[in-house]
Amino acid sequence: MGLLDEVGKIAGAVAAVEAADKVDPEAGLLTKGIAAVAGFEGAGKLESLVEKKEEDKQDAADSAQAADDTSSQT
Repeated sequence: MGLLDEVGKIAGAVAAVEAADKVDPEAGLLTKGIAAVAGFEGAGKLESLVEKKEEDKQDAADSAQAADDTSSQT
């Protein structure tokens, strides 16, 4: 999944640069560079947040399954 992670980050960077162009058509190279870095990092953070939420849901489901198994054994 490493390659797909990087593609998502690059897509975030491209989207941020496009948004900077829409907001300020006269944006300079520095502004576009900052937008690209912010989009890249933001996409990475968002992806890690989504992964953490999925892990939490899986852990909760596993805990519920374990509780069901122990209660049915009594």
